[in-house]
Amino acid sequence: MATVITSTHNPRIKHVLQLSKSSSRKDENLFVIEGLREIKKASATGYHFEAVYYCPDIMNEESLAFLSQLSPQTERIEVIKHVYERMAYRNNRDGLIIEAVPKYPEPEELKLSENPLILVLESVEKPGNLGAIFRTADAADVDAVLICDSQTDIYNPNIIRSSLGCLFTTPFAISTPSRIIEFLKEKGILIISAALQTSMFYSDLDLRKPIAIVLGSEAEGLTEIWRTHSDFTVKIPMAGMADSLNVSVTAGILVFEALRQRSLRK
Repeated sequence: MATVITSTHNPRIKHVLQLSKSSSRKDENLFVIEGLREIKKASATGYHFEAVYYCPDIMNEESLAFLSQLSPQTERIEVIKHVYERMAYRNNRDGLIIEAVPKYPEPEELKLSENPLILVLESVEKPGNLGAIFRTADAADVDAVLICDSQTDIYNPNIIRSSLGCLFTTPFAISTPSRIIEFLKEKGILIISAALQTSMFYSDLDLRKPIAIVLGSEAEGLTEIWRTHSDFTVKIPMAGMADSLNVSVTAGILVFEALRQRSLRK
């Protein structure tokens, strides 16, 4: 029979709230997933669920059905409504909160297609941008997103929310720039970096080959190692006063141009 928690001062509730902090997520090797859509995507892609907190007072039929299908190894903890509302990071009406174990794949673990399309992100730290890029990556069915910034907390709840759970459906790996460059070179994947300091427009480049599109932070752009090791650098034409686009918009333009070219008859 499930435990029922009626107080927000319960240690288990405090533990969930602590997982809103990056340091706690790393120390505990746990993170929180809210929202049935996001939880289902994590479940479908093999994430291990340590515990589920659920509130029958607000759960709908879909949530109840999903709860009944969870593995018996997932601890079930019932909470009353005001406790659940204290735990919830957002306006979540599905009545489920999951404690899950993170994954940190290495580049070598990725399974790539014969003609891979990869996104590489360097120092893109804003959660909303990262989440939006994962949504784009999922929509374009890219082979992987490679993150070359060890400071990025990929399981930030804002990334999970803004990605609509696509963080779980898109293969990714986190490593150093030098290791990712070595991985790409070994696989024969061309490195295409987005930079303002170039004369080549993205639409003038053949993107039908195995490629990795590299994007840097909006503030700093790419570091020297990427400028040195890139096979090509491209830019997006800017007709107005602004000299750059949001990094998630840039990702969408470049990735879908690659898909457009790949869909054309050779």
